Amino acid sequence: MKKEMELVALYLSKPLSRGDIEEALGITLKKGIESTYYAKIGETLLAYTQFNVLTMINSSRINTIQTLESLGIEEAESFDQSDMYQDYPVHIDETLVSGFSVSNEKIVLKEYTLINLIIIAHVVSQSVALELYEKKLSDYYELSRHLIDTSDTFSIFKRTRLSRFAKKLVLVRHDMLIDLYLLDKPNILWDNEAAEMLYNKLATTLELKDRFDIVEYKLNSIKDDIIMVMDLTNHNHSSLLEWIIIILILIEIIMGLIDWFGPGFGH
Repeated sequence: MKKEMELVALYLSKPLSRGDIEEALGITLKKGIESTYYAKIGETLLAYTQFNVLTMINSSRINTIQTLESLGIEEAESFDQSDMYQDYPVHIDETLVSGFSVSNEKIVLKEYTLINLIIIAHVVSQSVALELYEKKLSDYYELSRHLIDTSDTFSIFKRTRLSRFAKKLVLVRHDMLIDLYLLDKPNILWDNEAAEMLYNKLATTLELKDRFDIVEYKLNSIKDDIIMVMDLTNHNHSSLLEWIIIILILIEIIMGLIDWFGPGFGH
């Protein structure tokens, strides 16, 4: 086994299922940690998560490109130029005093173990997927700003757009919590103290919790803004209905007066 390996993880540009991966690559993915599945392909470890992130450890660039092409990923040759891509050097150092050493520059393991590599792939995959939600929040901020800017105008379709947007915000938070397992430790870690320590260190180094808190704060901020706009829109809608009722009452009064005095006007 090589002492120096490279980990690459990227969000796939098209949605794929576990079955799609197995069929395209002719492999069988085994259950690793929670939503992460893995397979050994020669000296390469391939990991796939159900939130659509592919991670490869100890894979050459050519092999990675060929794998992506087999999966039907467009522009596979420029995979490392993607906004949702991360790479990490992984070293094996048997002289290491502790079981591992993690920094922003590299990950060092005392020994090669499959569980350690799967944990690394899982956490880096979470980090890559979290970038997707960070990008979504940036787009949602722009949309919410537009909705706020137009809040003083009335449209019968605005309430529908606001409701759909609010639903999207709820689904984003739901997906982060349920799909990414950001706030839940994988069950396998409860019986493996060394693996749990590695997981915690990686999660801290990649700032998963802090980044999630920031995304959640932004979500809540956008939600508060949308609630305010919805309240204003509902108020405008209610005011419009009140004016319509007043106008209809006035029309009915005028028509009643015409009917009452109409015959007299004819003499």
